[in-house]
Amino acid sequence: MQGAVLECVNCGARFEGPKERYACDACGDGLRLALDLEGLSYDSLAARWRARPLGVWRYRELIPINGGGEVSLQEGGTPLLGVGDPGGNGVTIHVKNEGQNPTGSFKDRGMTVGVTRARALGRGRVMCASTGNTAASLAAYSARARMECVVLVPAGGVALGKLAQAFFAGARVVTLRGSFDDAMRLVVEAAERLDAYVLNSINPYRIEGQKTAAFEVFDQLGGRAPDWLVCPVGNGGNLAAYWKGFQELQALGALDALPRLVGVQAEGAAPIARAFSEGRKDIVPVPKPETLASAIRIGNPANWRKTLRALKESDGRTVTVPDAAIAEAQARLAREEGIFVEPASAASLAGAERLSREGVFEEGETVVCVCTGHGLKDPDAALRARAEPPMVEATVDAIVAAVKGGRR
Repeated sequence: MQGAVLECVNCGARFEGPKERYACDACGDGLRLALDLEGLSYDSLAARWRARPLGVWRYRELIPINGGGEVSLQEGGTPLLGVGDPGGNGVTIHVKNEGQNPTGSFKDRGMTVGVTRARALGRGRVMCASTGNTAASLAAYSARARMECVVLVPAGGVALGKLAQAFFAGARVVTLRGSFDDAMRLVVEAAERLDAYVLNSINPYRIEGQKTAAFEVFDQLGGRAPDWLVCPVGNGGNLAAYWKGFQELQALGALDALPRLVGVQAEGAAPIARAFSEGRKDIVPVPKPETLASAIRIGNPANWRKTLRALKESDGRTVTVPDAAIAEAQARLAREEGIFVEPASAASLAGAERLSREGVFEEGETVVCVCTGHGLKDPDAALRARAEPPMVEATVDAIVAAVKGGRR
């Protein structure tokens, strides 16, 4: 484990010492952990990493946790699967299927590190605001660590598959008459009153776990980065985490070239995409974000500055996609590749397909689409788009007739 200091993503102020912070004392903006990589190189780490199973803690030398055993459910090690060339441009597209994490989403990467940090600090209660996946993940990892878990969710804005996970893991779920953005606005102050450790992505230790997905992609591609990394964007922390991971690999001497990033947002919830495409330095929040992709239905993202910075530094792009394109990408990925993802995950593939059709990707390039969560997280969204299966008599003739008739 390397030493690290908290660094403001806006003004660059640095903070050392034991005090936990979620925002900069100087300007109020977000923080990240700046690792001291002095004395480390990829050559010195590669053999150690290869000797461990693929997963978050394979890369423990780059996870700044002091003390406390790992609170783990064997997260990470998710597959990287080729899905063809939908644009017909000679581009290789892969899906990083994060839905195969223990609770079915990429959030587990951040939670194993965040809850391990909470336990090392001696905290007994953790808390988050959530559109569903964060709540499900935090509930599972806090149960594993024997901690009390409190989650704030917006009324009517959380898929039941995700909420069920939080309930069954013993979380205290509080439903707010308001949006996710309202929950985020209140969570830090509520946590202070409740002596709870906040584990939304404003907590920089979450990002330290999520960045390990970039390390895995590097390993799975045989020791190189993709040309493009395409990621759905809600709060923005995951895209920033991938960028941090690739940057650290470059600092260690593992990479010569970094990938270009693509942030994909739904048309009805696209404050980051619009700010970036218009060349603005800040976002205009969306008061009432609307999209079937509930995991990215966020109008005032907490990590927007980190995300804009990553997009700019990577010479990246943003793209918005309509709900119809998200639903079609979700259905096609399941039908043609056997990969069932939730709508927010399919947004990355919908965005990549659009850019491929527009000729943005060049022949021979490798594109990795991040699919953030499993389709069973939000089965209602999938079922709404499907026709009812046929009802037939319980006879072989009826079954054969239904199948030959082409009805599904």
